[in-house]
Amino acid sequence: MEENERKALLEGLPIEQMLDKAWSMMDFAYAPYSHWTVGAALLDADGKIWGGCNVENAAYGPSNCAERTAVFKAVSEGVTKFKAIVVVGGNEGQVEGYCPPCGVCRQVLAEFCAADFLVIMPKSKTEYKVRTLAELLPESFSLSK
Repeated sequence: MEENERKALLEGLPIEQMLDKAWSMMDFAYAPYSHWTVGAALLDADGKIWGGCNVENAAYGPSNCAERTAVFKAVSEGVTKFKAIVVVGGNEGQVEGYCPPCGVCRQVLAEFCAADFLVIMPKSKTEYKVRTLAELLPESFSLSK
């Protein structure tokens, strides 16, 4: 996808509010093992922003990423249609680079989101990468495929 196409998809989205929400969610992250805090802001089809943070566990398997926390919060309240997500993270809350969703989170997003769903990965409040879910998880497996 070309940069002009990406910019067109971003038009009308509350990017600033989503960035603020994702950054603020990092404050709630529970990451005593990795010290890598992650915040997410998920925009649903009606314009509501759902926040999420990562929650670790000593037995890593039960840990949950910020993206899945946001998705599960929304789905648990009956919301299953989404437009975009902002994912931000860094060591001890210090963002120094882009923080893409892990493979498990990409698969969960594929369950509820269309191929043109936007994943916004900032490294600052003014500099971010934007990818569609299809770019991050080509040929995904889900019920809607």
